[in-house]
Amino acid sequence: MSAGTADQEAATLYLGVDGGGTGCRARLETSEGTVLGQGFAGPAATRFGIERSWEVLMQAARAAMEEAGLDEAAVARVHAGIGVAGLGRKGARAAFEALAHPFASIAFANDGLVACLGAHAGGDGAIVICGTGSCGLGRVAGVDLRVGGYGFPISDEGSGADLGLQAIRVALRAADGRHEASALTRELLARFDDDPLEAVAWMDRATATDYATFAPLVMRHADNGDPVGRRLVQEGAEQIDGLVRALVDRGAPRVSLIGGLSSAMEAWLAPDVRRRLSPALGDAVSGAIHLAGRR
Repeated sequence: MSAGTADQEAATLYLGVDGGGTGCRARLETSEGTVLGQGFAGPAATRFGIERSWEVLMQAARAAMEEAGLDEAAVARVHAGIGVAGLGRKGARAAFEALAHPFASIAFANDGLVACLGAHAGGDGAIVICGTGSCGLGRVAGVDLRVGGYGFPISDEGSGADLGLQAIRVALRAADGRHEASALTRELLARFDDDPLEAVAWMDRATATDYATFAPLVMRHADNGDPVGRRLVQEGAEQIDGLVRALVDRGAPRVSLIGGLSSAMEAWLAPDVRRRLSPALGDAVSGAIHLAGRR
C-alpha cells in the first residue's frame, strides 16, 4: 500500500476511461483534480464485442488504479465514467450496464459525448470532430445534439476520409482528360502507378482510414497553392462550417473543433465560424471523469 492510500480511502475518487477504436486511456483523480494514476490499453469498441471491450477497458482502469496504489477497499470508493465507441448500437448500453464491476458507481456514454463533456468542463457545449470522420455533437440543458456523422461514404463530409475520396475522384477524371491536372492529381495518381485500374483494385478493399491517409497530401498541396487542392479543401471546410453553424443554431454556447485534421482545417474555415470556436478545456478522459460525477 502506498503512503497516499490512507488518504485515498477516506476520499471520493473518480476514474475516467476513454475507450476508442484505436486505444483506451484511463485516469484516476481526486475530487480536486489531482491525478493519482494513469493507464493505457488497446482498442475497445462495441464492434469488437462487449466482453472483449470490457476486458480492455478494465485493463486500462486497473493500470491507473495500480499506479495510484489502490487496494480493494479504496477501489470500492471509486466512481467511474466510461466512454465507449459505438455505444449507440442497439443493446450495447444495456449489455455494459449489466456487467459486474467493483466500483461505487459506474456510468457509460458514447466516446463522442465524453469528448464533448471534456471540451467544456462538464458544462453545456458542442464539439465538431474533424478527423478520419466528421460529426457534430453537443449537450445543451440536458438535451443531446447530433449533426452529421452518419458514416463514410454517405456522410462525414469535410473529414479526412471524405477529402481523400474527393481527391481520388478528381485524379481519375484528370487521368481521363475530364478535369484539369495539377501537381496534386499527378502525385496522387502516381501512388497507383499512374494506372486508374490500380486505384479501382485498391478501392475494393479500402476503408475510411485508408482514404484518410491521402488527406495530408491534399492539405499540403492546398497550402502550396495547388488549385485543385485548394478547391477540395475549401469545399471540405464549408462542410465543417455547416456543422458548427448548425450546433450554434441549436443553442450550443461553446463549440470546439477537435480531431486529427482540426488544426489544419481550422485555417480554412469561414471567419464567422472561426470566431465562434472555443478552445477545448479538457480531453475525453476529463469528460469521462465528469460523467462519473465529479463537479
